[in-house]
Formats: sequence, structure tokens, C-alpha cells
Amino acid sequence: STQSGHYAGGLRDMSMKTLETLTFDNAALRDLPVDTSSQNVPRQVKNACFSRVDPTPLSSPKTVVYSSSAMRLLNLPQSELDRKEFPSYLCGSKLIPGAEYAAHCYCGHQFGYFSGQLGDGATMYVGEVVNNELERWEIQFKGAG
Repeated sequence: STQSGHYAGGLRDMSMKTLETLTFDNAALRDLPVDTSSQNVPRQVKNACFSRVDPTPLSSPKTVVYSSSAMRLLNLPQSELDRKEFPSYLCGSKLIPGAEYAAHCYCGHQFGYFSGQLGDGATMYVGEVVNNELERWEIQFKGAG
């Protein structure tokens, strides 16, 4: 059975989800500055925390390992993790509905010196899922820069 509660002025679904029915609320892209350029080349990004990008599809993605407990935080049942499409969604070959893909601009120190803007070899922002308990969990693709 499905229970309902209130979320953001509407009803929220208390059932388990599929990758296609996750509830996204991408506050970071709504609340922080986003690059106005759609140019996807190495460059300095000024006055922005994120640059919108599309993930690069992989030809034959395979799931190597995943955390069932982390997937449960997103209200995803084991049956979703067993789907043949699962690795395609979790590597960016198939886009997750509601997700907004973006590279995170950052800077830091390397070898004892401040290096300035480093780009985004660390992660790609996929979006923020609000689960049935109204907890917010950010999905990222690691090493996707």
C-alpha cells in the first residue's frame, strides 16, 4: 500500500521508487551561482559554483559494487539495483529524469602551493533526492570530471 504525507505543498509518495520516479529537488543549482556559458571546454569559470554539463556515455557500463543501504536511503529497492539498465543510469549513459548534471568549480592547494581553479576531476553533481522521510541526499558521479 502507498501512504502519503505533505512535501513542498503537495503530497509525497511513501512507496519505494524507481530510478525514473525519484523525487529531485536540486537546491544547489537553484540557490548557488551557475555558469551562464554552455561551452563545455577547459576554461576559467568566473563567478559561478557550477557549470551545467552532460555526462559522457559509456559503451558497456557494468556495476562492480554498490551499497544496498545507500540505495535504500533513496527508497530504491533491490529490484531496481538488479535491472539491466541500472549501470547505464548510474554512470550517466542514460539520464535520470529530474537530475540536473553539473560540474562543480573548485580550487585548492597542490604540492604546497595555491593552484587556483582546478576544474572538476573530483565529481559530477547529478542532483538532490528527497526521500520518503524528507531527508535530502545528493547523488554524484565520482571521477567524472
